[in-house]
Amino acid sequence: MIDRLIRNATIVDGTGAPARVGDVGIDAGRICAVDQVDDDAREVIDGTGLVVCPGFIDPHTHFDAQLLWDPYASPSNLHGITTVISGNCGFTLAPMRPADTAWTLEMMAEVEGMPLEALTAGVPGGWTSFAEYLDHVDGSLGVNAGFLVGHCQLRRYVMGAEHGDGPATDDQVAEMVAELRASIEAGGLGFSSTQSFSHNDGDGKPVPSRNATTEELLALCEVVADHEGTTLEYITDGCLKGFTDEEVQRIAEMSRRGRRPVNWNVLTVDSRDPEAVDHQLSASRYAAEHGGRVVALTMPILVAMNMSLLTRCALTLIPGWDEVLTKPVPERMALLRDPAVRAKLRADAEAEEAGVFRRLNRWADYHIGDTYSPENKPLESRRVGDIAAERGQDPFDTLIDIALVDDLRTVLWPTPLEDDDASWKLRMELLDSGQALIGGSDGGAHLDRMLGSVYPTRFLADTIRGRRLVSLERAVQMMTDDPAQLFGLRDRGRIEVGHHADLVVFDPETIRSGPVRKVADLPSGAERLFAGSVGIARVLVNGVPIVVDGEPTGETPGALLRSGRDTRTVPVG
Repeated sequence: MIDRLIRNATIVDGTGAPARVGDVGIDAGRICAVDQVDDDAREVIDGTGLVVCPGFIDPHTHFDAQLLWDPYASPSNLHGITTVISGNCGFTLAPMRPADTAWTLEMMAEVEGMPLEALTAGVPGGWTSFAEYLDHVDGSLGVNAGFLVGHCQLRRYVMGAEHGDGPATDDQVAEMVAELRASIEAGGLGFSSTQSFSHNDGDGKPVPSRNATTEELLALCEVVADHEGTTLEYITDGCLKGFTDEEVQRIAEMSRRGRRPVNWNVLTVDSRDPEAVDHQLSASRYAAEHGGRVVALTMPILVAMNMSLLTRCALTLIPGWDEVLTKPVPERMALLRDPAVRAKLRADAEAEEAGVFRRLNRWADYHIGDTYSPENKPLESRRVGDIAAERGQDPFDTLIDIALVDDLRTVLWPTPLEDDDASWKLRMELLDSGQALIGGSDGGAHLDRMLGSVYPTRFLADTIRGRRLVSLERAVQMMTDDPAQLFGLRDRGRIEVGHHADLVVFDPETIRSGPVRKVADLPSGAERLFAGSVGIARVLVNGVPIVVDGEPTGETPGALLRSGRDTRTVPVG
């Protein structure tokens, strides 16, 4: 007798093969039979009218902290995500000296939008090495999770607070190499780094890895070449602004020297600027020509990101805006009332130097979200341009005036630019052709700003009942086997005998994301954005249901994915 049997479901196996009706048998955490199963089972799940597919794999998350208090990486679990890769962008919680705990949490709060009060209450510490951190997480997971080793923590650990602002000595690089080697031997999946201008620590200084030379970066990349089942991840200025020739050469050399793929986040797809898309993908072509592999991540949905003049957000990345939006609130409000300051801010947002952030200057197309004053309450959900027309005002002035009434707390939702038919067609063509991989949810980060982890249910809904730009079989493959192949995950990403039973059972007629709302369920009662799912009948991790009818079960069958044991090497060149 086997443990579980999903009977008479439509099987979409993750390989891209045509769907077929059949059974899936599960025993001891693995798939033991597919198509026709004659064994008796302790639990039989009627799959009539339902689809069963592999669990979804999210390749770019920041659940390093959240998994310490939420083993499910919610709400990812509710949307069918069974495996998450964290430790991206050079940000991890280990290795970490006790004296650096406060700095580390403040950095995570600043760069990844995690409430500091939640991190302080929810991250217990008690580890120093990366091995100790992995051991702390192991055995308590509701989803499968793998962790890259972050450059920022390596640099801080070796160089300390007083020396991390400059170049590393040869001895310090050697010490970082040794620490990275030990971290990977303990199970780290590889190495990640950032040299993006947008990443500063809690003191407003560049995060440590931004001070690294290319030689230091490459020396650390070379470490992964010596270990089975490792990979590389990188973010740089060019990921947001457009790669320079130097950045293209650097990222390709990272892959060549590390003998592993490098993935980067996130490719913006806008049909009005196809040359920019092609230029970003030139990094992949250049790497392939020089013995490496570079993979762009992009999302299959548009993830709205809200803004606020009160807290740090993408608006502060517009050159010149941070000088105003980082002032104490009373001084900031006084500046925003000054017509000359407003004129400068408007000009800065329209200047060439703003790069990709120029897309934020469509003030009329912002929508008003949550408000905090009786005067503004009637404006919620309304378009700023419409309010401005009623007032006979410029939309930018209208937006600023509304925020000032709320003492800057007003939540602002910009309308995504890339929501036209041509952009959707281009986006799906890139994903379908394999020129880009689905990723960039940033699950676990930017908790009050955006919610990318709902992408599986929204993408499936669009595939089945919306634009229908790719087949259901290909859409599932993009979220399962494709990322499994990039990271070399052993026996995951497909419905196949012998594979781990990470499975999603859903109703194709109703599958979708629920509405996004604010909940106050973080440690210390801090708020975050959250959305449930509709149409998810079961989510199984290693054969055990973690979600039934859209609700968590309380089971924690997730595995800590350690390099080599749970991953195989993906060769490049």
